[in-house]
Amino acid sequence: MKEAARTLAWDDFRLIDAVAATRNLPAAAARLGIDHSTVFRRLKAVEALLGTPLFERHRSGYTLTPAGEEMAALAARVDEDITAVTRRLSGQAPAPSGEVRIATSDSILSDLLMPMLARFREANPAIRLDLVTGNAALNLSRRDADVAVRATDSPPETLVGRRAARIAWALYGVEGADQEGDWVCLGDNLAGLKVVRFARAAVPPDRLAGRFDTVLGLAHAVAAGIGVAHLPCFIGDAWPGLRRLAAPEPDYASDLWLLTHPDLRHTPRVRVLMDSLGEQIAARRPLIEGQAPRPGGDVARAPGGDVARA
Repeated sequence: MKEAARTLAWDDFRLIDAVAATRNLPAAAARLGIDHSTVFRRLKAVEALLGTPLFERHRSGYTLTPAGEEMAALAARVDEDITAVTRRLSGQAPAPSGEVRIATSDSILSDLLMPMLARFREANPAIRLDLVTGNAALNLSRRDADVAVRATDSPPETLVGRRAARIAWALYGVEGADQEGDWVCLGDNLAGLKVVRFARAAVPPDRLAGRFDTVLGLAHAVAAGIGVAHLPCFIGDAWPGLRRLAAPEPDYASDLWLLTHPDLRHTPRVRVLMDSLGEQIAARRPLIEGQAPRPGGDVARAPGGDVARA
């Protein structure tokens, strides 16, 4: 066994550790990011190499044999050593530097990301930020941007990243406004959003005061008293003078994604930016998801005009 163990690779130990932790091959495959069949084939190869079974197969799952327990313990020790060395060396590595181009919308930039980017720059002064705003999808494969921060329920399959939060939308207006008055909505360029389809279907044309091609422009119109509209809660709940006229509508919510191209995911300047934004967005999730407490409670108007406090 000692002779065979010297030929084992670190990936083999990771495989043993994943199967030991999850006790089933599909879960181990998901943990390792490989196919179920690959886990099965590699585990059989490792056991053949060692000349002894590492797991017993039961209906309840995979359990370690005595040899498997020894190998799993070794895998845990090696993992701890690698983590310790990596942590120590990372403190000696040069700080990430260079330029990162970020694509997002004007509303997400101004009302959510800007203070986060300021904190990121303070911690990473060697990284320059290049911001591209707009609602058009950019091609990260052509390096139109390095990182995209987008509200979407269908991120491109060619990109990788993480879902950072769920953006809630609610109806907002200024003090004294209600659903029976004038409305404003987003324009044809955002016609795919459910809030736009709702406004077109439910608001009579003579009560639609204006259309705006950006969410930020729509928010300014609501704040100016031109009309009421559905807005993301991270805008409506944070702007002075705006108040909710109804609770967030779950059907209008969308995911907030941090995305990059697979070729860039391990680039230090991209990785450190995505990690920073992911942590900061997580801290703001109550606001983004419409759960932040509001003075006086939400205001919901029933079809008959009665007011109820949420």
